[in-house]
Amino acid sequence: MGASTAADRPVIVQNDHTILLETGGPVYEEARDALVPFAELVKAPEYVHTYRLTSLSLWNAASAGHTADEVLAALERLSRFPVPANVIDAIKTHMARYGKLRLTRAGDGALLLSAHESEPLALDEAWAHAPVQTFVAERRPGALVIREDARGRLKQELTTLGWPVEDLAGYQEGARLEVALREVTQDGAPFRPRDYQRKAVEAFYKGGQSGGGSGVVVLPCGAGKTIVGLAALATVGQQTLIVCTSDMAVRQWERELIDKTTLAPLDVCELTGKRKELGPVTLTTYQLLTHRKSKQVEAYPAMDLVRAHPWGLIVYDEVHLLPAPVFRMACEVQAVRRLGLTATLVREDGRASDVFSLIGPKRYDVPWKVLEQKGWIAQAACTEVRVPMSDALRRDYALAPQREKFRVAAASAAKLDVLFALLARHRAEPTLVIGTYLEQLEAVAQLTGAPQITGKTPAKERERLCALFRAGQLNLLLLSSVGNYSLDLPEASVLIQVSGLFGSRQEEAQRLGRVLRPKEDGRAAAFYTLVTEGTTETDFAMNRQRFLTEQGYRYAIVDAAAVLEGGA
Repeated sequence: MGASTAADRPVIVQNDHTILLETGGPVYEEARDALVPFAELVKAPEYVHTYRLTSLSLWNAASAGHTADEVLAALERLSRFPVPANVIDAIKTHMARYGKLRLTRAGDGALLLSAHESEPLALDEAWAHAPVQTFVAERRPGALVIREDARGRLKQELTTLGWPVEDLAGYQEGARLEVALREVTQDGAPFRPRDYQRKAVEAFYKGGQSGGGSGVVVLPCGAGKTIVGLAALATVGQQTLIVCTSDMAVRQWERELIDKTTLAPLDVCELTGKRKELGPVTLTTYQLLTHRKSKQVEAYPAMDLVRAHPWGLIVYDEVHLLPAPVFRMACEVQAVRRLGLTATLVREDGRASDVFSLIGPKRYDVPWKVLEQKGWIAQAACTEVRVPMSDALRRDYALAPQREKFRVAAASAAKLDVLFALLARHRAEPTLVIGTYLEQLEAVAQLTGAPQITGKTPAKERERLCALFRAGQLNLLLLSSVGNYSLDLPEASVLIQVSGLFGSRQEEAQRLGRVLRPKEDGRAAAFYTLVTEGTTETDFAMNRQRFLTEQGYRYAIVDAAAVLEGGA
């Protein structure tokens, strides 16, 4: 609807391309949701959030079908003051650049780079860029013939140059696969993808047109990204490689494939440390693809193996985690349809542009709070508990080398008393305790008697403990950072984070996601972060929370004393 008067409008657009959003007032949520498709959150303190317009955020918006006029209309509707002229120009310029260079197929099958008729000089600028010339097989009137093996590297270079390529060259057809989604799961429950899951697949596939078939779907943890992958597989109907974060994630995908598609168990193969086989649908891990005998050896044996198979689709689960060698593989398989699944495209290493150019642009995104309002994910109350330092810890922290200060603060023994108070408060609820430092988890395990899952826990034991937790026979489970991804624990409603990985926004979002599956009784989830007061851990916690704050979550900040006294 928009604000009725200028004073009610919560947005201020500044000359430096930043956007200020006031969090109070009735139009805040509308404005937040309007900004998400085309602006990136920079920081999110309590009262005023700061966003930034970047070339990548605007290109993603353009690739999703948004126009510069739509972006400007949203800003003008919500902005308290006129949008600066230089910002208007930047929005129009950046968004106009998407698709001005296109990859297509000539009648003879050659891969052509050409410019849209409205921007013919874009091709000349591309040719003048020396790295691009190394990818060119020949020049034709109005087009450059690109070497087949250079398709991905060309897109990377041109994205860096400021000319994001719209890839309309299509894909090689993989080996056919007869597969459909079941209407009833194996245990007799009716099954049908949710409306937003179907829309995500439609946005990715685009009816098989040349502009579809590659890109990223962004959905919250607990919203069923795996179902999107299954539906995409059934839509494409070709042999598929699914790249997962861990062996445990492989098991989860395998269960879902057998339970919700018409695939027979023999159709689902795995390329892991235990089994090495390729089949109609093959599950593997990033770790296995990037394994090599030694750092001195350049070859990646598993990657060479999968390159030779006739895939029609590659699904990258948790695509924001792509390690550098897998970027290389993604660069080389541009003729195969590619689907990236993630809860957040945030990358702390700044390689989001590689995800954009090699996997594809963001095709579908839904704000977390929108799905919460519709009941598809659980409501969650986020609380940061500030734990004071003892005199002894204060001395240890002061004397620690700079690179060790965070660890000293994060592993503070003073957090244990607060943890026990929270566990007592939620003793009747399925609870996860997660931390980065194994010695800290071991101390919790010894004092509570609760089992723990770490990187050293055998796969069978992980499965056993998760099964006990799902069945309600285990109410408290301790997790190291391996619990950030792919643990299927929908019953968990409380998560207590005793330590994290510096300022990782990815990790914060993934950990909250462990408790966002909707509960049968409709109860809300509780997410606690224990932070040592007056240390670098407090600063890192603010950065960790930025992505979730963008999604509409608010963190209550309380003192440890209040928790210990049974208060907030």
